[in-house]
Amino acid sequence: MVVNNSRRSKYGDKKVRYKIYALVGNTKLANSESPSEQNEISVAIVTALYEALSSKDVETVHRLLAPDLEWWFHGPPSHQYLMRLLTGVSSSSFVFAPISIVAFGPTVLAEGYDTKRAVSWVHAWTITDGVITHVKEYLNTSVTVKRFATAADEESPSSSPPYAEADTLTTTNCQSVWQSKVCGESVPGLVLALQMHML
Repeated sequence: MVVNNSRRSKYGDKKVRYKIYALVGNTKLANSESPSEQNEISVAIVTALYEALSSKDVETVHRLLAPDLEWWFHGPPSHQYLMRLLTGVSSSSFVFAPISIVAFGPTVLAEGYDTKRAVSWVHAWTITDGVITHVKEYLNTSVTVKRFATAADEESPSSSPPYAEADTLTTTNCQSVWQSKVCGESVPGLVLALQMHML
């Protein structure tokens, strides 16, 4: 099922055209999109999630998230606002209003800042077949995203393994592609590595 919507986004004044794809179990259709279309769809899915969280639209949140969502957290334990919100443990007044959302294939990074609590946050969402399956949450942590390739990727993209062994990483193909901007310099920094197969 494909849902096309055209409306004003609360994250800007431009008219935003977005698509939400419900592609569970339909990888052929998902893989037929160009990389820029995949990025656009991924950003639309994450944007729809933040809008649903903001409006407390539980049905949409459930539709966009896998029932077995894998969550990883880095930050002070008392700042686990997203998990408390997603599990219903707390209806905290913490508002996740992204300042920026950018996609790198199936990984979507969203960054924001809560002025009331002076907390900066970065979420790294993974989308599989139109559903969010993983989230890595960083609070008061600077995040740098690096894209890397394996030696096998350089030789033959079709024969590359789905994971990279540490000794096969090539530093010549390790480039920074994104860095968080809203946190101060006095916070710890982490690197999020994305394996991208060379085409």
